[in-house]
Amino acid sequence: MKQLLASFAQYEYWANKQLLEVILSLSEEQQLQEIKSSFPSIQKTLLHMWDASSIWWQRLHKTEQLEVPSLSFHPAMNDIVQGLLKQNQQWIEWVNTATDEDLVFILAYKTLKGDLFEQPVKEIVLHLNNHGTFHRGQLVTMLRQVGVEKIPQTDYILFSRL
Repeated sequence: MKQLLASFAQYEYWANKQLLEVILSLSEEQQLQEIKSSFPSIQKTLLHMWDASSIWWQRLHKTEQLEVPSLSFHPAMNDIVQGLLKQNQQWIEWVNTATDEDLVFILAYKTLKGDLFEQPVKEIVLHLNNHGTFHRGQLVTMLRQVGVEKIPQTDYILFSRL
């Protein structure tokens, strides 16, 4: 299980980096353009991805008062990209050093709505990777809508061939 989680964590970083390079090349207008999706712009989709990764990281470390990046400050796109990639790297390092006990540890946490849940940490790590894949798919569609024609492929199989 640990090997699979480590591979997924590295994939998350790699796949995000592929799309983020394209996103950084866009004009601010394109990054902020309103597009119908789960979140109304490329920037807000990336902020959500960073928020989710950061919140789960803080829960894992039992932070009492969660700091949500999108609510804490109003970052520029470069700040969002650096924050998300840094968060991805922290997950890679954590998974690489985690013990089997760390991965099966039952983490008690509250949702942002205040509901209490308990889950093994390995399920949370899997969720984060699935969550990232879901939103990268949305970003690809959004990039096409703002006129980007050359979008890198981010399939896991391509990463596994490296």
